Amino acid sequence: MPDPDVVIVGAGAAGLSLAYHLCAPGGAVPLSVVLVDAPPGPLRPPPRTWCYWEPPGGAYDVALAASWPRLRVRGADGAATVSDPSPFRYKMLRSDAFEALAGRRLTGAPAFRRIEATVTAVREAPDGGGEVLARDARGGHVLVRGRRVFDSRPPARMPPARTTLLQHFMGWFVRTERPSFDPTTADLMDFRTPQPSRGLSFGYVLPLDQHTALVEYTEFSPAPLDTDDYLRALRHYTREVLKLGEFRVQAQERGVIPMTDGHFPHGDGRSVHRIGTAGGATRPSTGYTFAAVQRQSRAVADRLRAGRGLRVPAPYGARPRAMDAVMLRALDSGRVDGADFFTRLFRGVPGERLLRFLDGDSRLHEDLLVGLRTPVVPMLRTVVELPFRTRREPPPPPPTGHEESTP
Repeated sequence: MPDPDVVIVGAGAAGLSLAYHLCAPGGAVPLSVVLVDAPPGPLRPPPRTWCYWEPPGGAYDVALAASWPRLRVRGADGAATVSDPSPFRYKMLRSDAFEALAGRRLTGAPAFRRIEATVTAVREAPDGGGEVLARDARGGHVLVRGRRVFDSRPPARMPPARTTLLQHFMGWFVRTERPSFDPTTADLMDFRTPQPSRGLSFGYVLPLDQHTALVEYTEFSPAPLDTDDYLRALRHYTREVLKLGEFRVQAQERGVIPMTDGHFPHGDGRSVHRIGTAGGATRPSTGYTFAAVQRQSRAVADRLRAGRGLRVPAPYGARPRAMDAVMLRALDSGRVDGADFFTRLFRGVPGERLLRFLDGDSRLHEDLLVGLRTPVVPMLRTVVELPFRTRREPPPPPPTGHEESTP
């Protein structure tokens, strides 16, 4: 059997999205695609939630769990800021629904093949192309070669960085006895939570109907919490802050997302490329990943399907990355109060402009206007300090089975 044009490692958001776009109908150059995914077991992540914003009519709208036309942020004092980010809507996509949607396309693609195996190594082949080494369910060796290999596995180590924080969280899908939620409004950040000594914490509420919502407790801080600490924080938030009354927990999610100003390499040679979080698709200042994964995978698929040379685009430009580095350092140093920082942004910047800013899609003058809504003196002090800070190796990231849920 000839080597496929593309081998994709991992069937999370990044790997499955790339396969979905590569196998779309049409295209000037037919492509053969092999997806290598871990067999059912501990290496496969549990169901996850991915959130992003875009106008109505997106490619995955038929599979959405919910979407919201309004966003709300609550300050530490409880004061609410509600914004209408039209034309954007905030969207929730569950991984099982996305897998089913992508599976219908991939099953009908004649040049697509899926292999269940545990990948042990990905490397450049000596005579060109890339190689994926793996073991099947019986322990046998598997070797898959392709002209291009895209590796979506989470990085084994974070890159050297001046600042590395983690966005870590636990969430419950709850069902309340009485109507408790507004299904038209997503609570992105609710700062009526006890703040950690370093970083920040907030609640996050995504209503599915008046009785059902995903409720999460989230921190931006150097290390995850113990399970008991998450449970204690969730009980406090649902009972003392939201005052939900009687409710049932229908499902639970937990995850860790890196927030770092380190530079993720986009590839290991000419034929092996990293995508997803390993390729820098996670926005350092927010943890959002899914929208950047879609931009990246569409761009790669468009070039390959048109027969053009491959260029894997950077998920974010130099200016957004520089602003992220300043924000992370200011937050980690305690120079700015995280709850006050984000509350100011949402109170002072129109919703549509702020979402484009958070997506790295705003113009220079808009960035300057947003910057004026932040604590200017501490941020300028951080700008001056950053070039003199040394990039250091952070500790290995903890394992996670959740790619993205919270901002």
